[in-house]
Amino acid sequence: MPRARTKIPDPPDGGILETALHIGAGSVSMMIAQRNAAGTLAPVDFLEQPAPLARDIFRLGNVNAHTTERIVAIIAGFQKSLAELGLDPHDLTRAAATNILSEARNHEAFINRIRIACGLKVAAIDDGEMTRLIYLKTRRRLRHLPAMRRETTLVVHVGPGNTRALLFENGCITRYTSYRLGTHRTREAVEASHTEGPALLRLIREHGYGNLAQMRFDYSDMQIDGIVCIGYEIQSVATSLIRDGINCPVAALRDFTASAAGLSDVELVKQYQLDYQTAEALLPALEINLAVAETLKLDTVHIPASEYEQGLLHDLLVSREIGGAFHEDVLRSARILARRYQSDPSHGEHVGNICARFFDELADLHQLSAHDGLLLKVAAILHEVGTYVSPRAHHKHSEYLILNSEVFGLDRLDVTIVGQIARYHRHAVPSLDHPGYAALGVDDRIRVCKLAALLRVADALERTHAQRVSQIEIIRDSGKLRLRLPGVADAVVERLAMASKADLFEQVFGLTVVIEDQS
Repeated sequence: MPRARTKIPDPPDGGILETALHIGAGSVSMMIAQRNAAGTLAPVDFLEQPAPLARDIFRLGNVNAHTTERIVAIIAGFQKSLAELGLDPHDLTRAAATNILSEARNHEAFINRIRIACGLKVAAIDDGEMTRLIYLKTRRRLRHLPAMRRETTLVVHVGPGNTRALLFENGCITRYTSYRLGTHRTREAVEASHTEGPALLRLIREHGYGNLAQMRFDYSDMQIDGIVCIGYEIQSVATSLIRDGINCPVAALRDFTASAAGLSDVELVKQYQLDYQTAEALLPALEINLAVAETLKLDTVHIPASEYEQGLLHDLLVSREIGGAFHEDVLRSARILARRYQSDPSHGEHVGNICARFFDELADLHQLSAHDGLLLKVAAILHEVGTYVSPRAHHKHSEYLILNSEVFGLDRLDVTIVGQIARYHRHAVPSLDHPGYAALGVDDRIRVCKLAALLRVADALERTHAQRVSQIEIIRDSGKLRLRLPGVADAVVERLAMASKADLFEQVFGLTVVIEDQS
């Protein structure tokens, strides 16, 4: 059944209206929200209409013309609503598409069609931002589940194409894994069997066996105390599953799944007030979540009763702003990766702290964002992971390992930037002769140059790997950046290192780096 407008209670007067559009796996949705002076978002209006994007992608390998034009028509209708509110229909705060869109052979043509027809630049959500969005949903759960702050909880997001798991220990993320097992991907994989009822559930379980076995192995060393199941389909039927406003016994989930398997898609639509796209993916969603809970030998699961899509749109508006605990979780993930490749942790941390000092002190010079500062610190922690391969040319090995790894909370561009910063922590400076650097846009190449320049200077001050430099006095005058190192009686090692590493800083910022004698 089609879903139309949901009117949300009026927010307080004042503030700025912001809009988020999401082209999802089974629907297109838009939220209008008001941001007050404190930066808090209050929803004003929510619109949603179904569209079979995931069905096309996993059945056909592309988005067919009929679906494309339906999505164009839905967006045009949303834009008309914006115009009626006096808002610019072509100036949305965020316009994003599900990350499975990248699996469509014609994804670029699809995005171009929307740009031409609707005047909107739509970008597909990548895996890095998807983890940020799951993180935001999970942090909201912490308010309702105090046990997550002291226990080991696995947050499982069964999406249209993939299942992601975030492990929280005492309220902090300590592990992140991803599996090629999703609701719509599974639906299309088993559709040709024409099986129904219990046989269909067995087929879904067998289809996911390899991924479930991998998950069992990935968390075999952990005692999981609880599980939070997040996802569009399972949250759509949450009110029918949860018993006490919070939890759902696994036995009840099993019974509900068996009962749903006996209904047709039409009956699911009528009984649970779903649209057909959600109804088609409901059984795989239920069975995958059930299988995960049983694999981890849990008796109860927590399923948020909140509206999945409204929460996603809200988070799209704030996902690029989050810091604080999120930054700490990103850095924790980087440290875990550094340990995997046996990188010297004290050296990476100390270089990161020196980088942070320079980043803060020279903010007016580099004019970069707090997110860029996070990327710099991640690069500092990881800049020597390449020694795991070989000490020779280890900066190039570092780039390769970083580019082929995942750091929680960082999207693919972020990881690319981090890899490039680490690549240039020693030896050659950035050059268009280097393919990885040349592939970046102009603005991102400038970011790499600025951040790599700071890393090189910081790394020169930690040349001994002995954390000799604990204090730094930074003075700018007469085209020079003068550094005083209280507590370092003889800085000859640092001067020698700076002579080979400060070249990029001078090229980028026009300042010669000088380490002054202690008076």
